[in-house]
Amino acid sequence: MSFKSMIQDMKDEFGSISRKGFRSRSHRVVQDCTVTLDALRQSCWANMPPELLRDVLMRIEESDSDWRLRKNVVACAGVCRSWREIMKEIVKTPEVSGKLTFPISLKQPGPRDKLVQCFIRRNRSSQTYHLFLNLNEVANDDGKFLLAARKCKRPTYTDYIISLNAEDVSKGSSTYIGKLRSNFLGTKFTAYDAQPSNAGAKVSKCRSTRFVGMKQVSPRIPTGNYPVAHISYELNVLGARGPRRMLCIMDAIPASSIEPGGLAPTQTEFVPVNVDSFPSLHFFRSKSTRVDSFSSGPLPSPKDEVLTLKNKAPRWHEQLQCWCLNFNGRVTVASVKNFQLVASLGDGAGQENENVILQFGKVGEDLFTMDYQYPISAFQAFAICLSSFDTKIACE
Repeated sequence: MSFKSMIQDMKDEFGSISRKGFRSRSHRVVQDCTVTLDALRQSCWANMPPELLRDVLMRIEESDSDWRLRKNVVACAGVCRSWREIMKEIVKTPEVSGKLTFPISLKQPGPRDKLVQCFIRRNRSSQTYHLFLNLNEVANDDGKFLLAARKCKRPTYTDYIISLNAEDVSKGSSTYIGKLRSNFLGTKFTAYDAQPSNAGAKVSKCRSTRFVGMKQVSPRIPTGNYPVAHISYELNVLGARGPRRMLCIMDAIPASSIEPGGLAPTQTEFVPVNVDSFPSLHFFRSKSTRVDSFSSGPLPSPKDEVLTLKNKAPRWHEQLQCWCLNFNGRVTVASVKNFQLVASLGDGAGQENENVILQFGKVGEDLFTMDYQYPISAFQAFAICLSSFDTKIACE
């Protein structure tokens, strides 16, 4: 039997199980569970030797190079607990594989040797922003949806609610993963993670922790306000010409992470309250809140320096009469929002690392590219880029 026919056979088997075991809601009774279990026991894949099963799943993972094929990996992880555990061992983090496979990949640092190419679509009427993964080198491809954000204007501040679900962007949603909050002037921002990025993260008190739209909510996940980044824009009171100047302090990432052999905290799974807390992300369920959910990376202590990012200084182009940065073709429209972030060496001399960690720029009326790499995650990069959309008084 060829490998391709094996995959097709597996799809047919579990498709049959799905048709037998999952009926309409009006007919879901106890007998359905029995039918499903019986169908699974009769499946030729149920009693497969663990060694052979691992070999098959490894070949599936190795053969899936882009997201369209990665759907097979996700499908295998959702079959049963044993398959899920094996896939979690086989699938590497984006830092190692350079691939975004499961939703938890959005909270993990990107690859070390290349930029993950994404783009953001802005909807002015609904005040929403959607993050997509580029499926090919073309900037205007359909992309794979990753995250969504919605702007919520308040009298003294602005919130950007970030969710895994484009249809339900609210803090009371089970897919809510964090937010970005600005001050009144739009010059300082704080990115909050709904869950701790490491075992030593501290929750921050916030007025919107328990109320959304003046209504008390009970989120199905342990939402909190764990600061992961502070973004500040330098005031331009005198109106000097030039791009915005920004500084990002990454609270959850130690400065040593960019050094050779350095590590950044890596979250390995979402931490639900109970086994049914994340129905839409069922292959990340856990019976308990475990410390091993944060398996790698040092925890920044008060004595350790955290990573600081600053915008790369542009150069003045005499012929074009404008400030220029080399985006390697990823940015095509001049805008004050465009920026590249590099690590600040913090030696007091104002030096900076030449390696671009995050770049953001305009390519259309409401289309922007976002490319990031280690040690920040897609969620952190998205939150930083959202700060560039907000109106900034006395910054331009």
